[in-house]
Amino acid sequence: VGRRETDWFRCSGMGVLGTALSQNKRPEEALPVLEVHLASRQRDWSDDEDGILTAQSNLASCLSKLGQHEKALVLNREVYARKAATLGVSHEETIRSGCNIITSLILLHLCDEAKLFSRDPLLPAARRSL
Repeated sequence: VGRRETDWFRCSGMGVLGTALSQNKRPEEALPVLEVHLASRQRDWSDDEDGILTAQSNLASCLSKLGQHEKALVLNREVYARKAATLGVSHEETIRSGCNIITSLILLHLCDEAKLFSRDPLLPAARRSL
């Protein structure tokens, strides 16, 4: 596109493109775009933690659509841990990230672990936030 790799608009556009491809049933095409987007965020905008966490979450969603549930779970756990540390366990975004972990666990047929996670810490946090 003629923009430097460190250009914010280029990076942001990569995120939009990758997310659009993933959400429109083209996860194979989205995966490399989302990987580059995350790498760019981590390298060039390391102080934008929210942007990095969003990029990780979008990549996890794409990986899950491709059946790579183990990799998605790793990313979802990272996002949840950072959100819990920065926003608190009762914050809406943290709870949403926790739901992503539960979805990954269920897709991996780890239902007992999903139940445990939903009961503690997720359910008490959700109750406190209501």
